[in-house]
Amino acid sequence: MKGLKIVFWIIWRIWFYVLMAIPILIMLPFLLISIISESGYPYFFKMARIWAKFILFGMGFYYKVKREQKLIRNKSYMIVANHTSMTDIMLMLAIIRNPFVFVGKKELVKIPLFGFFYKRTCILVDRNSSKSKNEVFKRAQDRLSQGLSICIFPEGGVPDDESILLDEFKDGAFRLAIEHQIPIVPIVFADNKERFSYTFLSGSPGKMRGKILPFVETSGLTLDHRKELRENVRQVIYKSLLELKKKDLKE
Repeated sequence: MKGLKIVFWIIWRIWFYVLMAIPILIMLPFLLISIISESGYPYFFKMARIWAKFILFGMGFYYKVKREQKLIRNKSYMIVANHTSMTDIMLMLAIIRNPFVFVGKKELVKIPLFGFFYKRTCILVDRNSSKSKNEVFKRAQDRLSQGLSICIFPEGGVPDDESILLDEFKDGAFRLAIEHQIPIVPIVFADNKERFSYTFLSGSPGKMRGKILPFVETSGLTLDHRKELRENVRQVIYKSLLELKKKDLKE
């Protein structure tokens, strides 16, 4: 029985990368046209949402979203969420309609096909380079000035220890939100680690719950408040995660 599970996990993981490629190949001409200039990004974003939903459903995932507050169309936000799985990218695209740009690690550029578009549409960061971090701020500011939103996973990566429910947050997202005086949108992904973690022989089809929490305003805040803001947002996400986990134990 264990041998069958291992075979299933291997085939299922390979299938994930096949699913990543299929919609990209189908939409390739339109995707290439949409990245010629930055003005085409909203069209690219619509196709990215189709790509994300195709993967989620193709993997046997179904998502449910609770929205405690709704995003206003054509308004910029700083979107933050806990990070435990590569499927966080797909679920974020599936549940947020406002065009946003990811700030993400440059290592994902190595994934065939996906990496080509990832490099040209996302803001890449080398977490070991202070120069790279400064360039991230400049590019993020440019995108916010164009009326787009920014999405950052403020833990700075997925913790190696999967027993960690929520790692410490980095300052970047909160500094940008304060500088541009835009609301922060805290989001909780409750099941992505169980569905598709970075541990190879793990995961299963099933539900993915997302919860969009009340926005945190930054109007009137200065950079002196960024650490307090960072901890407040982390606590909001952490408490919501705990509540969802307790709910699971009762069911």
